[in-house]
Amino acid sequence: MSLTPLVLLSLFPWVYAAAENGMDMSMDDGMTLAAGTMMPMLHFTRGDTLWFMGWVPQTAGAMAGACIGLFILTLIDRWLAAVRAMMELYWRETGLRLRQKSAADVDDKYGKIRRLRLRAPPFIPAHDIMRGAMHALQAALGFAFMLAIMTFQAAYIITIALGLGIGEMLFGRYSAGATGH
Repeated sequence: MSLTPLVLLSLFPWVYAAAENGMDMSMDDGMTLAAGTMMPMLHFTRGDTLWFMGWVPQTAGAMAGACIGLFILTLIDRWLAAVRAMMELYWRETGLRLRQKSAADVDDKYGKIRRLRLRAPPFIPAHDIMRGAMHALQAALGFAFMLAIMTFQAAYIITIALGLGIGEMLFGRYSAGATGH
């Protein structure tokens, strides 16, 4: 007799005990959380946790408030994208002016090396720190939207999609104009 069947037979009591411990291993119901239930399918029912344990809209008014808040955040996200694009345009122009000024100061001995290095915009702390902060804020909003969508709450998904579309309609021309698209 091979060793594999003996090992499997010796594990049988633990497998049987684990199956009979009273835990419902069914995947058909939603996950029960401390403050509500998370349904793993698209739904309109209330009771999903939105980001924090204390944010569980249970009433129609609370759901409306959550959707209004999400809608405002989507508009802020698109507004930030437009502001960032306009700032990039300003920073690019400032960088070009500084680069032209530096290129005029290049001497002939190290001219080729310095010209190659001058093709990249200069690091300007006031510009680049703000660029990083705005990117981090936009990424945080994107992650927050992703977490809201992961609740499978159809009202959140529809609100986020509509808000991003309306925000792009309102502010997208600024970011498209700044990038040349």
